[in-house]
This record gives sequence, C-alpha cells and structure tokens, in this order.
Amino acid sequence: MNEATTAKVRQLLAVPKKIVVVGHKNPDGDAVGSCLALAKVLKTMGHHPQVIMPNDFPNFLKWLPDWESILIYDKNVDSSNALIASAEIICTLDFNALNRTGEMEEALENASADFILIDHHQQPDDFAVVQYSDTSMSSTCEMVYHFLKALDADQLITSEVSTQLYTGIMTDTGSFRFPATTATTHKVIAKLIECGAKNSEIHQNIYDTNTPDRLALLGVALRNMKILPEFRAAYITLSQKELDDHNFRKGDTEGFVNYALSLAGVVFAVIFIENKQEKIIKISFRSKGDFSVNEFARKYFNGGGHTNAAGGRSTDSLAKTIRYFISILPSHKNELSHES
Repeated sequence: MNEATTAKVRQLLAVPKKIVVVGHKNPDGDAVGSCLALAKVLKTMGHHPQVIMPNDFPNFLKWLPDWESILIYDKNVDSSNALIASAEIICTLDFNALNRTGEMEEALENASADFILIDHHQQPDDFAVVQYSDTSMSSTCEMVYHFLKALDADQLITSEVSTQLYTGIMTDTGSFRFPATTATTHKVIAKLIECGAKNSEIHQNIYDTNTPDRLALLGVALRNMKILPEFRAAYITLSQKELDDHNFRKGDTEGFVNYALSLAGVVFAVIFIENKQEKIIKISFRSKGDFSVNEFARKYFNGGGHTNAAGGRSTDSLAKTIRYFISILPSHKNELSHES
C-alpha cells in the first residue's frame, strides 16, 4: 500500500466511525477471514464495525473467532440496510464490483459512506475513495495484513485475528500451492503463526470435516467428469437432483474442480453446478500456466476472477451450457495446446 493511500486511510480513521465491512456473495474463507480480521482490529482501534455478508457461508468456516457476529443480509434485510445507510465508512473486501454482492448492491450504491476497497481481483470498478488493489497478492487476507502493517496496527493482531487471516490465505492459495503464493506470503504466514495462529488446527478445521454425503457427492462428480484431450481440458457437472440426493450444504463442492485440473495433461478445468433456486448454472474455472480463465469467464460467462481461478454463471440449462462451452473450445485450442 503506497504512502498516499495510507495517508488517506489514516485520515478516514482518525476518529471513531460507524463502519460496515462487506464480503461478496457466496463468501469463501478469504472473504470471511479478511472481513472478520479487519473488523476485529477496527473495533480494537475504537471504531464501531459490523460485518455483513450477502448470504450465508459454509459450515466449515463456522468455527472462526467471531463468526457468529456476522450479519447475513438475505436473512436480515431491514437491519442490514439501516446499518449500511448510517455507515460512515464501508469496507469492501475480496471483490471489486458492487454487483458481486447480489441483493445488497442497491443498498451499497445508495450509501453515503466513504468506501475503502481491499481486493486482489482483476479490473476493479471505480466506486471507492480508497482503492487498495493488487492482483499479485495471494489473497485479500494477505492484503489486510499489509494494510494493518502500513497503519502501524499490526501490533493489534491477536491470536484470533491471526487465525482469521491464516484461514483466508490458506484457503485462497490451495494450502500454499497456487502460483500467487510468494516468499512474502510465507513471511506473512510465519508472522501469523508467531502471533498465535495454530496452523495444524486450522487445517483440520477446514479440511478434515467431510461427511459421508459430501464424499458420496464427490464420487458422483468424479463419475461425471469428462476429459477433452484435444483441448487439454476436463469438466465436471452436478445437477440439482444429484445435489439434493446427497443432502447438499453450502461449501460441499469446494475444491471439486481441482480434481479435474490434477489430471496429467489437463491445463483447463471447469465445474458446472445447477442451482434451480437461483435459476443459474454456477461455474468455476481453473487453469495452469498463462491461460487466463479470468478473461474466458468475462468473455463468455458473465464472470471473472484471477488468471488461474475464476467464476461465472449461465442462465441456460445445464445441457445447453455444456454444449455452448464445448463449442467455444476450438477457438482456444492453440492457447491451450501451448501451455506447459
């Protein structure tokens, strides 16, 4: 974070403020961890923060310190809107376009607060008076650490805050194996462990919580996987019926797409998940090398994200979405065939 940005943040936080901290729709570990950590430190600094998420988050995150303090917008619309309307500052974390908040978008657009954006996704919208955007960062949680350090607030990082930040960095880096994991990332992780994050316990709380239903659903996903060797691609499908048959809970399909990407010779992997309630097909894209799934998702599926990890959606049926996806691949065959 540069000196001008730091100075602006110091000015905004010079006196106690009413602050709303917001994550994106379908919040993941990075969104939940970063929001909780920032709110915790802001409260210690004398501010009055409230974390609001557009909708609920996975059960495997419902052990994090302060998770019960999060207000879920779609279950508390009136109280959430009142907080947003009265906020003096709104911090938006782990997303860079207000439409990523779903039904919260209108309330945020009408807010009179000053916005502070902290995010590592590409092509941010211009809605914040402070924009701390860095696509080279592993995660928003890593950015929050640097944000606090720039404000000389890193001494306020307790064991609880360390746990929240460690969780977000760990989940967004695939346990520190994705390309955005740098030497600096590991230095931050070392500091968080020094501050009290118990890395082994955090890993167990996130990854060692499988249920028989989730493992059975994974089996269905793997059986449904299709490999397209001519495009060095693979995709997985899950219908609403398959989800229902296995008592699907939010977060159950987390990481499934990585099984397709782990195949030898595959550099582009996708999972298509039917959501009849929202009338969409939710899509997650992953890639290796320089093939940008961010650009692919933005161009074809109303999405975006990072070079090697992105999301999108389709309002067509599952079958029609798959046909459309396959029809696109020939135009990217040369790019995909040159990936190592």
